[in-house]
Order: sequence, then C-alpha cells, then structure tokens
Amino acid sequence: MSGEHYFSEQPAGEFKTKTIVTAINGERVELFTAGSTFSPDHMDTGTAILLEHSQEAPNQGNLLDLGCGWGPIALSLAKSCPEATVWAIDVNERSLELTRMNAQKLGLGNIRAVLPSEVPQDIVFSGIWSNPPIRVGKDALHAILSEWLPRLDEECEAYLVVSKDLGADTLLKWMQQNFTDLASERIETAKGFRILRAARL
Repeated sequence: MSGEHYFSEQPAGEFKTKTIVTAINGERVELFTAGSTFSPDHMDTGTAILLEHSQEAPNQGNLLDLGCGWGPIALSLAKSCPEATVWAIDVNERSLELTRMNAQKLGLGNIRAVLPSEVPQDIVFSGIWSNPPIRVGKDALHAILSEWLPRLDEECEAYLVVSKDLGADTLLKWMQQNFTDLASERIETAKGFRILRAARL
C-alpha cells in the first residue's frame, strides 16, 4: 500500500514492524515503525524541525499530538513533560499501536494513544503540536483543525509544521481568517517548511 495512504483507518497488508534508530530529545533510541504509516523509514524532516523550533512544552495538563503517526512528537512531549498527559491521536489504527509500543519501549506511561473520538469532550489542551496530514485534502484538513484548535486552553499555543510547497502560507491565511480568537503567525522557516503558531488570546 502506498505511503500516501497513511491516513487510512485500517491499512491493508500485514502489520509487520521494523526498527529504526532516531533521536528523541537528543537521545538516540530504537523505535518501532511499519508500512502504511507516515514516514516509516525515518523521522520526517518537518517533524524534526517542529521539535527543534517549538518552545518548551508546559509540564502540566493535557498536550495533544494531532496525527501522531508512529509517535515521535508524542514521545518527545511525554519525555520532556512527565507531569503532563500526552494525547496522541490518529485515525490510523496501526499508527496508534506503534505509538503505544514505542511509549512502552521508552518507559513513558503518560501517553494516551487513541482515536480522535476517544478523547473526552471536556478536555482542553495546554499545547497542541502537529505535522498535519496535508494530503487528506484542503477540506478535510480544515475540518480537522476546526475540531481541535478551538480546544486550546487560555494563554496556550499550538504549533504546526507545513511544507511551503504544500500550502503553508495559504493555510496560515485561512487560520487567521477563521480563528479570530487565536493569534496565528509564521515563526520560522527551515528546509522548505514553515512553523506556524496559533496562540490563544
């Protein structure tokens, strides 16, 4: 199955894991990945840039990794914020299972890898991080962000990484027009990616 279908809920084909070596918060670790998930061979460049350029996450409350894949963002947040609960959500069941496996491998008990529908409706987030699934299409992406950005708590921030070539600047304009209670801006450009920040006013 093509890697472009990492947003499928039930990927076809055998769930066969493999291990890669990558860095989580500067520590080199072996983690599980598998086919039909996002960037199964290495940490995606955009994800690595997002983790490099985001401010330190608050070590409290609920943090959200929106579209967790095999878990690099969630693992980084959970490792650096042991007192926080990290919600790692994805529609891809295989991604969620890999995130759970990797959390267990690293001894991180503060990750909840669940389907979006399994996050309690009353939870608000002290921070949101996402390498969003741009390839689902503009309408679907807008629907995802419209569901989760409003759940950002007061005086808290969301960070997105989006390729310049895949519409980062257009997405930023849409965010500024549609979330007037958030201050949305581009804070960094690196290796063809934009880091967008949305702060609760």
